[in-house]
Amino acid sequence: MSISLSHDHVGISVTAEDLDATVGWYSSKLGFTVDQRFDSHGTTFVYIVSGDVKIEILAGASNRQAPTDDVLTSMDPARLHHFCIAVEHLDAALSQLRDLDVETIGGPMEVAEIGQRIAFITDNLGNIIELAEPGTWPAGRQH
Repeated sequence: MSISLSHDHVGISVTAEDLDATVGWYSSKLGFTVDQRFDSHGTTFVYIVSGDVKIEILAGASNRQAPTDDVLTSMDPARLHHFCIAVEHLDAALSQLRDLDVETIGGPMEVAEIGQRIAFITDNLGNIIELAEPGTWPAGRQH
């Protein structure tokens, strides 16, 4: 038996004090919009979307993670390492992000084994985001 799977969203846990700033960062830097915001089980949840990408931001963390400025030294087993967002043109995306004061912490670099160019940035709290050109999903994929 095979279970049919597809990606739905990534969840990021933040402190309640960082919730609005984090939603604001993803909106102003990466163009996300709020899809849903609600309280449940004593926690505030915010779903943000951009194209096929959905992120769930949960205001339930008790403390902040330590930020990193170098993706190659960031392999802390106590944290999610990164999530990846596909971009159409890596250099153009990085240029736009630099204009918005978002710095890279790795790359851009070629990864011949997977046929991609990648780079890494962090959000306002230090969560690592990989940008990949091209993405690994075929154009027009079904959800």
